Amino acid sequence: MPPSSSARLAPLLQDPRLWRATSLGECKLPTLSSGFPLLDAELPGGGWPTHMLSEILLPHLACAEWRLLGPALRPLLQGASARQLLLVNPPHMPHLPGLQAYGITPQQLVWIAPDQPQQILWALEQAIKANSAAAVLAWLPQASANQIRRLQAMSTASQAPVFVFRPRAAYQQSSAAPLRLMLAIGDDWQLRVHLLKRRGPAHTGWLQLPALPPQLAEHLSARQLRSPAMPRHANTPHAPHEMEDLAHEHPALARPAAYGAHA
Repeated sequence: MPPSSSARLAPLLQDPRLWRATSLGECKLPTLSSGFPLLDAELPGGGWPTHMLSEILLPHLACAEWRLLGPALRPLLQGASARQLLLVNPPHMPHLPGLQAYGITPQQLVWIAPDQPQQILWALEQAIKANSAAAVLAWLPQASANQIRRLQAMSTASQAPVFVFRPRAAYQQSSAAPLRLMLAIGDDWQLRVHLLKRRGPAHTGWLQLPALPPQLAEHLSARQLRSPAMPRHANTPHAPHEMEDLAHEHPALARPAAYGAHA
């Protein structure tokens, strides 16, 4: 490179606004702390992004996503100005006692369970456009790359974080989501997280996040605390009396999601 060119580029290279691909990207938009310092340190801006899509790949349906997002959702749903949490196409009925441990009450939940894949996407698009929820969580087992790109474009106008859950098999598909990670269950009630895509250097290895559900530690023995966390399978139903109690108190949450109809 000629000396004159180097002299002209020198001030630009010293500009603090210049982002280098080898460094973790800064986020000028607001972010939301994940509640896990180890994860925040690896996320651009130090937390879950707003104005963009976060894609989380799961080994199977309903695999500890609440344990991952619960600490971040709690502050969003507190205070006089708190808004509602919108769930689109959850694989089964939200477990209210478990969510209440994260400070999420039934009155703060809006649950949408469309019957057809195209209705799921339409409902999610309308939710993002409305920009009125504290956060949007959507389970999309069949979304295409073009649909994810469209959702990401819409999310740029959303102040709320938007989380999309997809099966691990989607790992091989391209995705327009700026943040993409894989979630797995670890030993000793830990979560394992690998960042597949972020603004910054490639992430290697897995993060080990301590994610014991709130108020559970006092009820577990020392042996149970050291045991692998075994989440309830998505097809395991709640106890009959529990389903009846929840349906009676909260009829809006009583309809099963019938996930298998379009999985």
